[in-house]
Amino acid sequence: MRILLDTNVLIPVIDGKIKVLPRSVREALTDSTHKYFVSVASLWEIKIKVQLGKLPLPMATEEIPDVLAEGGVDVIPILASHALHDLHPLPETKDPFDRLLLSQCAVEQLLLLTRDKGLQGHPFTWPPASA
Repeated sequence: MRILLDTNVLIPVIDGKIKVLPRSVREALTDSTHKYFVSVASLWEIKIKVQLGKLPLPMATEEIPDVLAEGGVDVIPILASHALHDLHPLPETKDPFDRLLLSQCAVEQLLLLTRDKGLQGHPFTWPPASA
């Protein structure tokens, strides 16, 4: 499976706090058959939270891409096709970051690994709402 990490999954991963994630998310993260991706949108969201003092991290944000690369995680850019994708169905959330990540999943044939209960159950998310 090709998995895009939601920002709410990525933060505990880079912060070394994977144990706070639900078991189904932890299991998906440790499955060696999956290929993992992170969106530039998530990196931007993390940078904003760090600058606002809302997110302490154990490393400088500029180090995150190298840490991801060392772990075999690819960073995907935001393309015009992602921004302009006509996402169906629309998620209940109006959060532009969530909508962009789901659009990237639709265009790039990924599933969004999230712990956001408001997104679970959307066709482009994992794990399913029942997990």
